Amino acid sequence: MNTLIQHHTQVDRVDAESRNKPFFDLTVQMLDCVAQHNFERLSGICDDDFGIIDINTTGGSEVIRDRAGWENWFQGLFAQLDTMQAETWSEITRYEAISGSDMGYGVVDFQQVLRVGGKSFRFDVIATIIWKKMGETWKESRYHSSMLKMVEE
Repeated sequence: MNTLIQHHTQVDRVDAESRNKPFFDLTVQMLDCVAQHNFERLSGICDDDFGIIDINTTGGSEVIRDRAGWENWFQGLFAQLDTMQAETWSEITRYEAISGSDMGYGVVDFQQVLRVGGKSFRFDVIATIIWKKMGETWKESRYHSSMLKMVEE
């Protein structure tokens, strides 16, 4: 049984106007899924037929080209974090988004916090998320993140 604290995305540094922009709640849900290693829920939010660009465990870019690669990446990442008994969570610092009738995008600045082995690391990240409407449901279609800096706390 996982005895780690289940963290949630912190949004208190984001103003009310930004919180009311398109896809904000879905973006928070995505970040929560990562913090909680909730692969099932994350899979339901994300489509990623064209893959993603994520930050790997060494701070570099992880290029994932298709859904199979996406699934392998997150299942492996969550297993690795569980083995390390690592806790992660995000703190959103800025959010912008626009939406059309069937496509939209958001840009989210956040700090990803990693706590492992008595140490904490804070990664400043900016991500662009493309959203597409499938039926009546919005799905994350493409995610591209860049790490701006990392600080050990």
